[in-house]
Amino acid sequence: MGTDHIGVQESDILISLKEEAFINQRLLAETTGHSLGVVNRSIRKLHDLGYLNDDIQLTRKAETLLGNASPRNAIILAAGFGMRMIPINYTSPKAFLEVRGERLIERMIRQLHEAGIHKITVVAGFMKESFEYLIDQYGVDLAVNADYARKNNISSLEKVLDSIHNTYIIPSDIWCEDNPFHKYELYSWYMVADQKDEESEIRMNRKGELVSVQSSETGNRMIGISYLLTKEAEYVKKRIAEILAEDKGDQVFWEAALYEKNRMIVPGRMVTGEKYIEINTYEQLRELDSESGQLKNDAIITITKALNCRENDIKNITVLKKGMTNRSFMFTVSGCKYIMRIPGEGTDQLINREHEAEVFRAISRKGLCDDPVYIDPANGYKITRYLENVRVCDPGSREDMKKCMDKLRSFHAMKIRVDHTFDVFGQIEFYESLWNGKESVYQDYRLTKEHVFALQKYIESIKKECCLTHIDAVCDNFLFYIPEGKKEEQLQLTDWEYAGMQDPHVDIAMFCIYSLFSKEQCDDLIDLYFEGKCDKETRIKIYCYIAACGLLWSNWCEYKSQLGIEFGEYSLRQYRYAKDFYKYAEEQLERK
Repeated sequence: MGTDHIGVQESDILISLKEEAFINQRLLAETTGHSLGVVNRSIRKLHDLGYLNDDIQLTRKAETLLGNASPRNAIILAAGFGMRMIPINYTSPKAFLEVRGERLIERMIRQLHEAGIHKITVVAGFMKESFEYLIDQYGVDLAVNADYARKNNISSLEKVLDSIHNTYIIPSDIWCEDNPFHKYELYSWYMVADQKDEESEIRMNRKGELVSVQSSETGNRMIGISYLLTKEAEYVKKRIAEILAEDKGDQVFWEAALYEKNRMIVPGRMVTGEKYIEINTYEQLRELDSESGQLKNDAIITITKALNCRENDIKNITVLKKGMTNRSFMFTVSGCKYIMRIPGEGTDQLINREHEAEVFRAISRKGLCDDPVYIDPANGYKITRYLENVRVCDPGSREDMKKCMDKLRSFHAMKIRVDHTFDVFGQIEFYESLWNGKESVYQDYRLTKEHVFALQKYIESIKKECCLTHIDAVCDNFLFYIPEGKKEEQLQLTDWEYAGMQDPHVDIAMFCIYSLFSKEQCDDLIDLYFEGKCDKETRIKIYCYIAACGLLWSNWCEYKSQLGIEFGEYSLRQYRYAKDFYKYAEEQLERK
């Protein structure tokens, strides 16, 4: 609680008397929010303990207590990407959301300054460079959490553990109408709203304690602002170390370190919910400040023009799973659901959007995919109608695999042509060039590349008929869905960004390596595509493609890794395909 002698109610009375001289008990009750009875009891207790004199003025003992417990610093957690803040988060961190002409983080710093707190540390991550100006303009310290994309905010607090003692810990996405910070504090606390929230894991009981919510209960909305005295700070530091040592401990919020059994170690500080608002979504920002300049986002403007609607017509904005290349979100206009694709980091270097637009023109109305409602060849923005009841191919289902290979075979049989090609070996070199002179993270990369490129001669020796090839024909890009008014599933291909002229058998190789198939599973897929009639030369050629495509995507992963994007096992397995399958191909060629 921060002191061995007085509780929350007495602490509130003492702070109020420090900020304004005593007039009468009724006025003191109004300023503290406690009942007249509580005020009278608290005054008597504070007097008996020597914190107040007979004139209800603070004694030296009280002044010492306030000095020892008052705030020394603040930590603002601003590293996260803010996935739900789509589409604003593509161009700006959530901390820079503007409400009524003021950035959230600047308002927060100003409110801290008003409370006399000038030692402020901002933990940045996403777009960390954009926070640098705060050092000069507001005198803050800047810490960096490089793991922001992979870990939760507990990892941000870990970066500044030594700074926690009489400290405010603050999320950067809160708009506070009233200043939540004070020059004087006497106990640790965690802020909750008087509003109920079904997603909250805590509720404030009548004693002011924050206890875990039972399955049948609804909790108080968690604001996220907290104040920690040294005693509670030491407990939190210890718990953070313990949590991070656990499997997936870095995926939890820092508040997990406040719990002891089924309750927090600090009491709750209840506030009026309407005055303390966490902004998680575009629509929440629009509701709070319909004039915010950030509402006129490029993606939103594109939607209004493409669908001939107003900004307020765009509703139910929901982030979809972040893909390897793009980010997408779903929204509704006039009751119809749509998906908008926003290209991801570095995509402009990887994908020619003019070529993609050409592909969509070539496959239009051929039953291969839904035609886009809108596509911009300049920036890659794309709007498509949302398909209901969709599932992706299950690579563990032989029935799904057969249907996908049938679809792929029929697509290839159309012999569609475009004016550009996808050069697998050329792209391997291109992705390597994006490393900006850095060596591969793999020690034997040069040897592996030499073996893979040696297979090119064999590939070129085999007679083949090139046509439009999907290139990214992986299991997740085969969509099974039931059209409205129909009963049977239909199948289409999505994500045509890499498509171009190529040997169509490259698509088989791509399906194999994304599905992380063993050699036996790769052979089985080949047999499904060729209906059991694949000759030896073609099979070896597909082995060569698996090796080359594995190196291709391994190089792609290395480039994306330099941008701070990691793909875990996927990147390791792609490099392994390059090594294993160049060996399989070489063994087969030696036997010929």
